[in-house]
Amino acid sequence: MLRSHYAGELNAGMSGKEVTLAGWVHEVRETSKITFLILRDRTGLVQIIGKKGNAEDKIIKQMSLPKESVIAVKGIVQENKEAKKGFEIIPIEITNLNPLSAPIPFEVTGKVPADIDVRLNNRCIDLRRLETKSIFSIEATVLQSFINYLAEMGFQQIRTPSIIGESSEGGSDLFPVQYFEKNAFLAQSPQLYKQLAIIGGMDKVIMIMPVFRAEKSNTVFHLAESTQMDVEMGFANAEDAMDVLSNTVVHIIKEVIKKNGEDLENLKTDLKVPNVKKVTYTDLIKVLQKKGHKIEFGHDISREHEEAIAEIYGDAVLVTKFPKALRAFYSMPIEGTELCDSYDFIYKGLEISSGSQRINKPDVLIKSLESKGLNPKDFESYISAFRLGAPPHAGWSIGMERFAMRITGAKNIRECALFPRDRNRLRP
Repeated sequence: MLRSHYAGELNAGMSGKEVTLAGWVHEVRETSKITFLILRDRTGLVQIIGKKGNAEDKIIKQMSLPKESVIAVKGIVQENKEAKKGFEIIPIEITNLNPLSAPIPFEVTGKVPADIDVRLNNRCIDLRRLETKSIFSIEATVLQSFINYLAEMGFQQIRTPSIIGESSEGGSDLFPVQYFEKNAFLAQSPQLYKQLAIIGGMDKVIMIMPVFRAEKSNTVFHLAESTQMDVEMGFANAEDAMDVLSNTVVHIIKEVIKKNGEDLENLKTDLKVPNVKKVTYTDLIKVLQKKGHKIEFGHDISREHEEAIAEIYGDAVLVTKFPKALRAFYSMPIEGTELCDSYDFIYKGLEISSGSQRINKPDVLIKSLESKGLNPKDFESYISAFRLGAPPHAGWSIGMERFAMRITGAKNIRECALFPRDRNRLRP
């Protein structure tokens, strides 16, 4: 290995220890007597210091490198209470591992702001920004916490197809693909397959997978390819699933606060553990109307309304029991009403999750499909499974990039996708 330690592994208690670091030149500052080189790796920054007029003069010349040069530094950890981290590195040897042969397209330190499209066009450079690095460090915690927490609760991780034969949600926002001699689509959702896993007796399943929606939208909240964190629970109802959803969201936020303090600081984000509140759709409409918002029963909740929900109820809100007309065909109707057992999780004024109790009886499922103008024959293999002993079940999915937006304070969802795909972007 070219390194013995990452920058984040060093501390003042290691004073006198020889280490080898590897990363990029974040900044170089020269005074009449001292040269400072700030090395950056994926764990953070560390200061290398060379003093003129002694045996280090040769090393000081090696420190005069362009920003973003990729280097290895052998040196001695030296305690220095005046340094930001309480120590610095006295260099013994500096190696330029691959001299730059093209100009860096924008200033990585952020001293000169760069447009988001310029940054995304040069994403490998953008990923070196401390703020961008911090977003994806936090996302790594979100994903791992989701898996670990639910695995401890007995959930089993599964994989389902991304290429499907028909719409998984009955919608039209599909990307068609040629599948040998057949027509197929990229999956909008793993919904039907995770339900089949429950019918198959797997009982409690989770998954993280890409999903694809051909929405012709250019907003800062939409991607053509996004990541879903999904849950499905057998022998469970909507209340059971909402409890798991609330507890999962709170656990993930706690883990980010615990493990990503420096990243939150880089992003200037003050993250708090929320108290989750519940409100029915029917009551919510009445409250919004009283607050002067233009919305009627049967209308979907808009972005403006999501922001109002945060102002009225706080950061974390479960909106429950939506009208059947607004929800997917597989949502369980509430007998004798226009409603179904479905719910949305609104976090900091943005819907990050949606779920429901699922219809598990074939006659009710057929009726629901027909009410949506869908042909049950197109879903025959799906419906047939419910004739074979389908238990009550419920589930939900979290849009990972949307959740990350609100945790990190990002203003554009493309900031939270490593290589985003939107209406126009196919590269890099």
